[in-house]
Parts: sequence; structure tokens; C-alpha cells
Amino acid sequence: MDDKPCEPRGRVRRRVLLASAGGCAVLGGGVLVLVPWGYGTPDAPAPRERALAAVTSGVPAALPDLAALVEERERHLKQHPRDARAWAVLGAARVEQGLRLADPACWSRAEKALRTSLKVRPKDNAPALRGLATLANARRDYAEARTWGEAARKLEPKRWTTYPPLIEASMGLGDDEETQKLLDRLTGLRSGPAVMARAAAVYRERGWREDAAARLADAASAAGEPAERAAYLERAGQLAWERGDREDALRHFQEAVRTDPDQRAAQAGQGRALAALGRMTEALSAYRVALAAQPRPEYALELGELYESLGLRQAAEVQYALLRERVRLAAAHGADEELVLGRFEADHGDPAAAVRRLRAEWKRQPSTAVADALGWALHRAGRSSQALSFAVRATEGVQGGGVRSALYAFHRGMIERELGRYGAARRHLREAVQINPYFSPLRVPQAKAALARLGEPSVQAGPESS
Repeated sequence: MDDKPCEPRGRVRRRVLLASAGGCAVLGGGVLVLVPWGYGTPDAPAPRERALAAVTSGVPAALPDLAALVEERERHLKQHPRDARAWAVLGAARVEQGLRLADPACWSRAEKALRTSLKVRPKDNAPALRGLATLANARRDYAEARTWGEAARKLEPKRWTTYPPLIEASMGLGDDEETQKLLDRLTGLRSGPAVMARAAAVYRERGWREDAAARLADAASAAGEPAERAAYLERAGQLAWERGDREDALRHFQEAVRTDPDQRAAQAGQGRALAALGRMTEALSAYRVALAAQPRPEYALELGELYESLGLRQAAEVQYALLRERVRLAAAHGADEELVLGRFEADHGDPAAAVRRLRAEWKRQPSTAVADALGWALHRAGRSSQALSFAVRATEGVQGGGVRSALYAFHRGMIERELGRYGAARRHLREAVQINPYFSPLRVPQAKAALARLGEPSVQAGPESS
């Protein structure tokens, strides 16, 4: 697949031009709203002003607003190529575009802009350093994100926007102690929806689902712009989905899309929830819409497995081919999609190759998600005795795993069953279907079949059978 332009569709650009028509003048890289003398309240912020406020605060921005900001920064930089701050803003906007469009080409352009900012201003350039940390997180290079983030913190230890990229990096590296310290520092410096959402992500990783849901509800209520609110609604939908509440998840996802029609993660979420509700035609349509605009490899994997569960093997293979192509494209632009590729290979490709990929990923960034994936890959490769320690790491809170994940519990239960630990297997397989009875169209039937084969424990059996 060829790289598509790192821009939203043409109709978005036209909307931006219409929405931004008004009296705005660009002065020294900033935007000045001109208000006629004698009038009171100025007009509402222009799209590029909204995007500027969002990207410099590290919150989601609307795609049309991002397009307006990128266009204005590029035009400004042609006249003022030594404006380090404008280069940093352009880079931050490109990172956000890459996330919203699932277009890794945006990240190559973002890196070029951010490094140009550092070249123009090598010292005391915290905005460029924060941008590079955010870029590294987007590429899932959490070690590099931490390096850039710490450099930014050294310059501006009291600026709250320094801390969200560091928190994301620490979570990706599985460093729970450092994550908590950084979150404490962030909440001591700032309150507000962006901070609430960041706290919710940390709480979710620890299994504090109710606390995470409460923070996200508050964040969505307090969000200033539709794109930001929609992002928090989508995350609330994820939490509802993880606890198996199909209807609540669907409501959150639908509201997110109504709030921001470009919220593609919520459209993929709708596909997930609709499939669980048995509304397959609508589910397939929702996935296709999400993938057309935001072709993330994990969406292709989900849709492929949904097709496979329906007996549509050829359609599933099309999605698996798309997954491989998106992973290759991401790698060409410096992004790390080894986790999703390892998960795919373990179940649908070469488990031994999955083990090799995920072992290398574990050395780079030993997070809970990687522990689960590596454990499952080892099991699928016939090495269940080695797999168990990783499955325990992913599911036991005392060892860093805190997410109440049905998939993680399923993986552990199947590994324990293979090892003859039938009591533990029964407990964890039951836990999987209790946490979320719809967690996977392929794995739920496997979990139920395994439980049926295990049967009920004998009253004369020892504790390992219960």
C-alpha cells in the first residue's frame, strides 16, 4: 500500500477554509484575532487557534482544525524558517494527525519538523523535546520517549504538559512505581479534563476500573472542545466494553461519534459492541468505516477474527493482509507495531516467529500487554511451562499486572490447562467469561468448550482441582 498524503480528505480542507474565513492575521508565528473597534466580545476561536491550544496542551484536536493549523504553520515557516517555536508546533500537530489518521507518514514529517526546531534552537527548547517525546510514544518507542521527556522536564520541571508523555512512557515500559510518582507530580501541578483522563489511564492499568470510569466521566463533562470530549467518551466506552457491558459501551461509542464524526476509534468500538449484541451487519459496517479512515492494524485483526468467527475465511485473510501491510508501513516510518504483529502471528501465523518478536519487545519494554502476548505466543509454540510466568505477570497485581482483562485471564487459563493445573485453569477461564462474556468472537467459544471439558471439580479432589 502506498503512503497516502498526511492530510485529511479534501472535503475537510474545504470545511476548514470556510470555517476559518473571518478576520485573522498571522504575526510572528502567532494568530491575532482582529475585532472591530468598539465591539465587545471577539469571535469564537478560529480552527487553527483551537488546534494550537490543543496540541500545545497535549489534548485531542479535531482533524479539520489540525489541517488548518498545519497549513498556517507551513505557510508561516516559508517566510520565517528560523522560528523554532513554529517548527515545534508543526511537529506536534503532525504527531496528532498521525494518531487521528493512523498514517505513519505524518510521524516522519513530524520528526523532521521537531528536529528542525532543535537545530534552529538547540538549547532551552522544551516544546521540541516534548514533541519528540510524544512522537516516540506514538511510535511505541517508550524508552526514547522517556529520554526526550526527561530532557524536557530538566528544562521545565514545573510545566504540567511535561508530565503526560513521561507517564505514557513509564506505563509502556512497565515501570509502575515511576508512573505513580509522575502522576502525583502532574496532579500536584494541574487539574482539569486532560489530567483526569491521564489519571484514568493509570487507574485502568491497575485494575481500578470504577475510579477510572469516574475520572473519564468527569473529563468528558469538563472537556472544552468536541474532539476532546469525544476522545474521553471513547475511552469510557472501552472501560464499559472491558467489563462486558455491551449496551453501555455502545452508548458511549455512539455519543463519541456524534460529538466528533472523525472519532474512528469509537466507530471500531461500535463494531465490537454491535457484534457482541448479535447485530453483525451493523458491526461489519462500523469496522469497515473505521478502517477506511483510520487503518490501524489492531482494527484489521479484530475485523479479521470477526469474519473468521462467521466462517468467512477469505474475507478474514484480506484483513490479515491489511494488518501485515500496515505493520510494514509503520516500520518504514519508525513505528513499532511488534505487539499487534506478535499477537497475530501467535494465533494466525507462525507462533515461533511470534515468540522471537515478542521476546525482543519484552527486552525493550516489559509492559503488562507484552507479558501477556509473549506468554500466549510461548504457549502456542508448545512451550507452556515457560509461558506461565509471563501469564502470571500479566494477571497478578502484585507483579505489575492489574488490568482486569478477560483475554489475559483466558490466556492464563488455557496455559494452566495445558500444564495440568486444572483447578487454576478452571478459575481463570471462568474469570474470563465473567469479566466480559463477549471479549472475543473466536476465544469465547474456546473458553466455554475448555470449561465444559474440565467439568466440575471432584468433591474428593485436592485444592488444585477446585
